[in-house]
Amino acid sequence: MNKKRSPLKHLVVISAFLLPLNLMAQDDLGELFKSSPQDATKLVDAYMNPLFKGMGIGFNSGWNNTAKTKSFLRFDLRVTVTAAFVPTKDQTYNTNSLGLTSIRPASGSNGIGPAIIGNNAVGSKMEVYSGNTVVQTFNLPQGTGLKFAPSPQIQLTVGLPKNIDVSLRYIPGVKLGSDFGKIDQFGAGAKIELLPLIMGKKDKLVPFDLAVALGFTNTTYTKELDVNNGKYDNQDLEIKFKGFQAEAIISKKIAFFTPFASVGYHSSNSSLNAYGTYEFQTAAGSATFTDPVSLKNDDISGLKAALGFQLNLGFFRFYSSYTQAEYGFLNAGIGFGIGK
Repeated sequence: MNKKRSPLKHLVVISAFLLPLNLMAQDDLGELFKSSPQDATKLVDAYMNPLFKGMGIGFNSGWNNTAKTKSFLRFDLRVTVTAAFVPTKDQTYNTNSLGLTSIRPASGSNGIGPAIIGNNAVGSKMEVYSGNTVVQTFNLPQGTGLKFAPSPQIQLTVGLPKNIDVSLRYIPGVKLGSDFGKIDQFGAGAKIELLPLIMGKKDKLVPFDLAVALGFTNTTYTKELDVNNGKYDNQDLEIKFKGFQAEAIISKKIAFFTPFASVGYHSSNSSLNAYGTYEFQTAAGSATFTDPVSLKNDDISGLKAALGFQLNLGFFRFYSSYTQAEYGFLNAGIGFGIGK
């Protein structure tokens, strides 16, 4: 008997988070496992780089849409999605600049391939070589056809005394089946209003709200792989994202409409590991390696500036904002809550 999925599982399945990873066919990823673990690691890093940056930004976004904190024990629960727009220059990579040791463009090929966030077209023809002997030829994998990296956020915010509220992001190891893998997420944030702290009850004389906020998020995605057509049953992919952000926010409530602006700093890093046993086509022939690919990158570190709004329609809320950073991104979503 098939078990019914919980609403949370449905939410995560339909969320855009999995779209780039699941549009990437397993045999496409397997095409990068050539020559040696060192060469494979460089190719995987180049292919996945804009996804690492885009999702790192996305999981780190959408924390706040107003400078006003919630009253004590008032709350809202929101679901938002971020689309981080990947610039054209990052939608392709050039293997000639990667320092590959036993892989090169085939005769007449330019060595350029689409990144995973890039054109849905097969990349340059490549060859594995040893001296003057060509051992094997293959094509760099195609992209997903997307121009942005999507990622969702599920967030609960609760008001505390002293004009402070705290936020929690949590997805508790939701298993989505062998085709979709599993996602774990934990994040926490806090916001404090500055004018009541500085001015006391006189803060109501100022016609806007001002706050500072910070947040961090850890996300892990795991998925079974089958790079060698069922020959090995222990192949797994693990991708981790870690992010931090801090910002100053100014907003003005106008009836049910609250526009806001913010400036701040954000950073994210990612890691990717391919665990298990894999068969490579090397310059010396077929060879097996264990846990051959391990990457760790500092993806984003810099300033950001955002404009957006919140609509408070009684029980329901609507959110939207655009942020300019290394990758510009749009965040939008819905929520519900009790009280201001």
